[in-house]
Amino acid sequence: MERAPTHTTLDDWIAREAVPFSVDSPAAVHAAVDTMVAGLGEPVELLGFGEALHGGEELLILRNRLFERLVTAHGYSAIAIESSFPRAHVVNEYVAGPVRQPGPASYEAIQESGFSHGFGRLAANRELVEWMRQYNADPAHRIKLRFYGFDSPTEMTSSDSPRQLLHFALDYLTSIDSASGQAYRARIDPLLGEDADWENPAAMFDPAKSIGRSPAATALRIETEDLISELHVRRPELVAKSDQDRYLEAAHYAVAARQLLNYHAELARESSERTASLLGIRDAMMADNLAYIVARERGRGKVLAFAHNSHLRRGKAEWQLGPDLLIWWTAGAHLNEMFGARYAVIGSGVGVSAANGIGQPEAGTLEARLAAAPGPARLIPTHKGQGLPTAAIETLPIRSGSTKNSTYFALTHQSFTDFDWLAVLDSVTYSRGGPPLP
Repeated sequence: MERAPTHTTLDDWIAREAVPFSVDSPAAVHAAVDTMVAGLGEPVELLGFGEALHGGEELLILRNRLFERLVTAHGYSAIAIESSFPRAHVVNEYVAGPVRQPGPASYEAIQESGFSHGFGRLAANRELVEWMRQYNADPAHRIKLRFYGFDSPTEMTSSDSPRQLLHFALDYLTSIDSASGQAYRARIDPLLGEDADWENPAAMFDPAKSIGRSPAATALRIETEDLISELHVRRPELVAKSDQDRYLEAAHYAVAARQLLNYHAELARESSERTASLLGIRDAMMADNLAYIVARERGRGKVLAFAHNSHLRRGKAEWQLGPDLLIWWTAGAHLNEMFGARYAVIGSGVGVSAANGIGQPEAGTLEARLAAAPGPARLIPTHKGQGLPTAAIETLPIRSGSTKNSTYFALTHQSFTDFDWLAVLDSVTYSRGGPPLP
């Protein structure tokens, strides 16, 4: 990559390097994306696009336009969003189209079961999925697009049972070695018990309500380790009797089950660090899921990952929860170690959003400076702060937050090293299909 230019002021950096575009103009979006991709260079296999908040409609539309351009011009074959990894399997079946029938025949059939966090109800997500299905239906497109979720199978107020993950791996093993698969199932199913016990919302707030360290859960963790070991030891045989893609998928589901069981065990632990630890486990699972997805797509194309800025940024995450400051390593920090230059990430910011309770950014803040540049949206490289005035970056004021949407986080001086590029929109509305805000 070329050496970053030197700018004496932040205003000079913005004036010289901001790439203006409008989300409503395909040609302008294409030109901006092409400029950004050229600036990132060839090594990138995984490109992250972070959203400044959950609920920014135009950020979702920009994500869709970005992915479309990456697919048609830059060799991308898959998108992974901040939604449950195991649930997304059914969405990918729908995206694959009639070739994968019998499968879901309509988006309504996957809207709830295929997404976590209620994200299937967002109109922009439906538009993304339908575009992918239509793209795959064209015989001229030899490489078919894939849809993934890369989030852990957890919610802010509950966590899934490990049943779906374990049964996926067991179904695979049983399809090749019925006796071994059935033997594992006979031992595992009684230990799983009732899904409602695993998914008890009270466990998120009271460790005593969690079954994550019960004798059955502990025994299940041992059985899961044995299953993972068997899949690994028998890899040559299992690949030969199925194929590498199916094998790696089943093996990853088994590993994801282990991680989810570890999450449940942490839920049951009495500790002042419990919440931060759970957040850290979730982000580590996100990173592992993305590493698997990139490996699966290698040879087919590159991957776009979409999630909140706080997950994809390279630095540590911080969250002030009441009197407690929670700090943990983000998925982006893990990915930076795993992929190095093969991971790049775009962070986003917004100027105003009345619907989300975000007012005008205060003078001197990064959002105010960037929103003053030609727009109504713009992309700009951060150069990781190199060639930019260090003192001006370190003393940047942070704009005020949202009065309605607690998922909104402003850009800070750390955004220069957290992200490779920034996408800042003058304004955003609230997501179509999103839950009501206060």
